[in-house]
Amino acid sequence: TQSTWGHFTFAMKFFAAVAALLLASAVAEALVRVPLFPRHEIPRSFFSNAKRSLEYKYARNYGVELDGVGSDNVPIVDYSDAQYYGPITIGTPPQSFTTCFDTGSSNLWVPSSTCKLTDVACDLHKKYSHASSKTYTANGTSFAIQYGTGSLTGFLSTDDMSIGGLDISQQTFAEATNEPGITFVVAKFDGILGFAHQSISVDDVVPVFYNIVAQKLVAEPVFAFWLDRNVNNTNGGELTLGGVDPSHYSGSFTTVPLTNLTYWEFQIDGMVVGSTSVCGAAAAIADTGTSLLAMPSAIATQVNKMIGAIALPTGESIVVCSTLSSMPDVTFTIAGVEFVLTPEQYVLQISSGGKTECLSGFIGIDLPPQIGPLFILGDVFLGVYYTKFDLGNEAVAFATAVSTA
Repeated sequence: TQSTWGHFTFAMKFFAAVAALLLASAVAEALVRVPLFPRHEIPRSFFSNAKRSLEYKYARNYGVELDGVGSDNVPIVDYSDAQYYGPITIGTPPQSFTTCFDTGSSNLWVPSSTCKLTDVACDLHKKYSHASSKTYTANGTSFAIQYGTGSLTGFLSTDDMSIGGLDISQQTFAEATNEPGITFVVAKFDGILGFAHQSISVDDVVPVFYNIVAQKLVAEPVFAFWLDRNVNNTNGGELTLGGVDPSHYSGSFTTVPLTNLTYWEFQIDGMVVGSTSVCGAAAAIADTGTSLLAMPSAIATQVNKMIGAIALPTGESIVVCSTLSSMPDVTFTIAGVEFVLTPEQYVLQISSGGKTECLSGFIGIDLPPQIGPLFILGDVFLGVYYTKFDLGNEAVAFATAVSTA
C-alpha cells in the first residue's frame, strides 16, 4: 500500500510538472509579436512645424480650440515624424495595410476605396474595400478628425481584423474618404492605429486593444514597445501584445500609475540637466506617435540653452555635432528612479545633401491652461527605455532597452 501510494504521489507530481510546463508554454505562446518596419530619418522640414503640430494634437483630443486652427498657415504634420509602423489586415479575405502604432490617439482608420480620385493621399496608399469583405458590417456613422488645415473625414465600418496573428472579431474603424494636406500623401504608412484610451476616441469607438482584451485574445491586458533607433537596421523594433519580451530590456521595470485615463499620462518627479534641476513634479505622456521630447516652452528654452543649442527662427534648436562629447546628460526622475539620456540619445542627426545637422530632440509647446503643462515623451525617450503599457493596472513601466548593433 505504501508502495502504491508512493507511485501515486510520484505520478501526481509528474503530471503537475508537465501541466506547469504546458501552462508556461501556453503563456509564452500567448505573447504576440508584431514587427515594426525599419526606421527612417525624419525629414529636415518637419522640425520647423513640430511645435504647432504637437500643440494641436493634444488640444484636439482634449476638445480645446487653438488660435489659427483651420487657417491655411497651420501645417498638417501630426504624423510626419512618425517612425514606427507595422502590418495589420482587415476583412475576409484579408486586406493588408501598414499603420502607425500611436499611443497618443485611440482610433483606427485606413483609406477607403470610396475616396475620390482627386484625393492624392488615398490614391497613393492601399484602400479598404468593404464590398470585397464577407465579414463587413455596415455602420455609416460620420467620422472626422481635425488636422490643422482641414478634417480627415470618412465614415465608420465594422469588420474582422488581424494584428500579429490575433484575429479580432468585428472591430469598428473609420474608412477615410478625405485625407487633407501633404503629410498623408508622403506617409510611409496607410493609416493610424491608436492605443490610447477610449475616453478620447472619436465617436466613442472601442479601441483595438480594448477589444483584444475583451475577446480574451491575450494572457495579460498589457502591450509593450521596443523601438530600434538605429536607422541602418532592417528591423524597426517590435510591438508585443499580451506581455513583455525579456530579450528587449535589461534590469527591472519602474512602474508609475496613470494620473489621467485619456492618454498614457503619469507624473515625473523632476528633470535635471547635468546637475541643475530645471523642473519639479509635472504631468507627462508616453507617445509613440512622435520622435521628439516636448515640454513647456520656457523649460525647453532653458534646457536647450544649457546643452549649448542655438535656437533658429523656424522653431528648432541646433547644436554643433562636434560638441556632443562635452554636452551634459539629461535626467528624468520617475517614481524615484533616474532615467538618463546622453547627448547621443537626445540629439537627432539629420543627413541631407551629403551634410549632417545635429538638432536638439527637445522642443517647447504651449498648451491652453485647461490642459496644463505637459511633457511629451516621444521616441527620443521611448527608444532608450523599453515601455510597458498596462491597461489592467492603469500604469506604465520603463526598463532599459537592449540596443542592437
